[in-house]
Amino acid sequence: MSVQNKEVNKPDSTAENNEATGQHVATNRRRRVLVYSLRVLLLVVIVGGWELASRTSLIDPFFWGEPSGIWAQIVTWAIQGTAQGPLWEQVAVTLEETVIGFVIGVVLGIASGVVLGRNQFLADILSPYIKAGNAIPRVVLGPIFVIGLGLGMQSKVALAVVMVFFIVFFNAFQGVREVDRNLLANAQILGASQRQISTAVILPSALSWITASLHTSFSFALVGAVVGEFIGSTEGLGLLIQTAKGTFNVNGVFAAMVILAVVSLITETLVTMLENRLLRWRPATVGNVTI
Repeated sequence: MSVQNKEVNKPDSTAENNEATGQHVATNRRRRVLVYSLRVLLLVVIVGGWELASRTSLIDPFFWGEPSGIWAQIVTWAIQGTAQGPLWEQVAVTLEETVIGFVIGVVLGIASGVVLGRNQFLADILSPYIKAGNAIPRVVLGPIFVIGLGLGMQSKVALAVVMVFFIVFFNAFQGVREVDRNLLANAQILGASQRQISTAVILPSALSWITASLHTSFSFALVGAVVGEFIGSTEGLGLLIQTAKGTFNVNGVFAAMVILAVVSLITETLVTMLENRLLRWRPATVGNVTI
């Protein structure tokens, strides 16, 4: 009799599970719609309030610009081009400098972090020099790179590399130090070589630390490229900002900032996709909160 009751109750429990799953999906959908709606509303309030304040002379549009003027400047650049050439070329130059600097900085940071994380003696020797290099405001190296490497791409890439290196290095270094010692011991017992331990145990274990630094480091790479262009260059969004500033075109400055923000958001999405691909094994976060 009890067996029959259990068999009879199975369809009911399945239906309840399906209903709970459907409710959960519907709740997530409503939450997603609410989040995106509030995001759009916040943007409308900020932009609309800014435009209203500039039109009512609550703020001086000569010094603070106005959204309509910023949009008009972007359209003008897109259609007629900039003083340095087509707008897409300026974006492409800055993005190229950023990506090259980002890749080089990430590779050097990971390699250095893994090596020093595994070699305590070498880490003790280089520790004060690394701390001193990290303590220096790296933006001030821009003029040195421009003087030494010229106005071309090399000086911007060098500054982007320096901006990225320390962020990735410290994350990789700490990730290596946080590797489970039992995993290392088991790998050594199984006869794994040092190279196999590094590639099959240490790097996968430290991967979450490393990927966590990619979002911040790419933004810093973009900052390095733009600051380098701002200091001295022949093309790029940084030069666009510098030119707009020199002609008191505040709408042009904000327009270049908007373009940089759009580029940054697009690249941030690509970095997130890369992170999700590298960390497929990672369990889903509680609440599935996405920023």
